Amino acid sequence: MSEAADFHLEDANGGKVAVLTGDWTAVKMGQAPDRLIDALRKSPKIQIDLSKIGRCDTSGAWSVLRAAKDEAHPDRIAASPEIKRLFELVSHAREAEPTPEPNQKTPYAFFDRVGRAVVDIWENVFDTMVFNGHLLVATGRAISDPRRIRWAAVFAIAERAGLDAMPIVAATTFFIGAVVGLLGANLLAQFGAQVFAVELIGVAVLREFSILITALLLAGRSASAFAAEIGAMKMNQEIDAMRVLGVDPFDALVFPRFLALLLTIPLLVFIAAIAGLVGGLIVSITVLGLSPTAFFQRLIDNVGVTPFWIGLSKAPVMAVVIAAIGCRQGMAVGGDVLSLGRRVTAAVVQAIFSAIMIDSVFALIYMKLNL
Repeated sequence: MSEAADFHLEDANGGKVAVLTGDWTAVKMGQAPDRLIDALRKSPKIQIDLSKIGRCDTSGAWSVLRAAKDEAHPDRIAASPEIKRLFELVSHAREAEPTPEPNQKTPYAFFDRVGRAVVDIWENVFDTMVFNGHLLVATGRAISDPRRIRWAAVFAIAERAGLDAMPIVAATTFFIGAVVGLLGANLLAQFGAQVFAVELIGVAVLREFSILITALLLAGRSASAFAAEIGAMKMNQEIDAMRVLGVDPFDALVFPRFLALLLTIPLLVFIAAIAGLVGGLIVSITVLGLSPTAFFQRLIDNVGVTPFWIGLSKAPVMAVVIAAIGCRQGMAVGGDVLSLGRRVTAAVVQAIFSAIMIDSVFALIYMKLNL
C-alpha cells in the first residue's frame, strides 16, 4: 500500500542527511515539499537520500530539485539510476528558457499573418486543382466503364443527401415565395400595379430563388455531411486501408456523392419552384384577391417557362461545386477532431459562398444574352 511522502533527518559522516520516504507523487506529496524546503534553508549542507522512497513522478522530482537548489552543493542528491534519470530530465526542463510569446502587435507579426494567409490561399488553390483533376479522371473511368459505378452507394446517398432534403427545401421556398408576393403587392400598390406582383413572383421564384435556396440548403446540409463522413473515415485510416486494398477512394467515396447530388438537385429545384409558386399563390389570393385561374394565366402569358429553364440550367453546376467542396474538405482532414471541425466549417462556408458567386455569374451572363 502506498504511503504519503515524508522525510526525516539522520546524522552521517559529521553532517545531516534528509532521508525521503513514501511516494513523492502529485497525489501523495501533500505539505512534505514545503517542510523539506524549510529544513534545507536551516541547514544548507544537508544531503538528500532518495533510496527509500516508493514512487516518484515529475512533480515529486521538481519539488525535490526546488528544495535542493543550492549552487554550493549541486550533487547532494543520492538516488538510484532510474530516479537520477528522472531528475536529469526534470532538471533540464527547469533550466530551459521559456518559449517567448510572440508580440502580435508588431508590424512583423501583421505581415507574417498576411503572408501565411496568401500562402494558404495558393496551397488551397493547388490542392483544389489536384482534387478536381483526380475527380475528372474518376469521372472518365466511370463513363468509359459504367460497371465501375457503385449504384447502390449512389442511390443511398441520393436518398440521404437529396430526397431527404425535400421537406426543408419545399418549406423554405414556400415562405420565400410568400414573402416576395407580399412585398411585391405592397410596393406595387403605391403605383396601382399590384397585379404585376404575379410576374414578380414567377420571375423571382423560377429564375433565382428556387435554385439559390436549394443550393444554399444543400451547402449547409450535404456539403457538411460529405466532409464529416469522409473526414471521419480519414481519421480512422479507412481511406488508407482502401488504398492498400487497391481501391481508389475517388471511385468509392467521391464519385458516388458527386453523381448522387447531380441526379437529385434538378428534382429539388423543381419542388422548390412549385412550393415557391404555391406560397405566392396564397398571398395573391388573400392580399390581391386573384383567383388561382387568373394567377396561373398571368404566369403562362407573361412569364412562361423560360425563367424555370434558366434556373434549372444552374443546377448541375451547383451540384458539382457543392459535392466537390464537401468531398475535398473531407479528404483534407487530418488525424484529430479539431481538423475535422475546421474542415466541416470550411466546407459549409465555401459551398455557400460558391453558390452565391455562381448564381451571380449566371445572372450576369443571362443579362448579357438578354434572357
